[in-house]
Amino acid sequence: MAQSVVQPTVTPAAVPVKLPIRAIVPWAAFFGILMLVLLYFVGAEQGATSLVSGENVHEWVHDARHLLGFPCH
Repeated sequence: MAQSVVQPTVTPAAVPVKLPIRAIVPWAAFFGILMLVLLYFVGAEQGATSLVSGENVHEWVHDARHLLGFPCH
């Protein structure tokens, strides 16, 4: 019987991709603004600063308020 020998394969080393700052800044600004809007709706969309009348937004984010420690009752 012939014996087969498995030759080791060499995998190329991973090369990190360089991202320019100009490519990251618009996405960082977009997600930063999005997070501020979400924080407003979860934390402050109620009472005197309310942008939407009624209780709909309050009910949609009710559990998130409790999870994040915002008082709502």
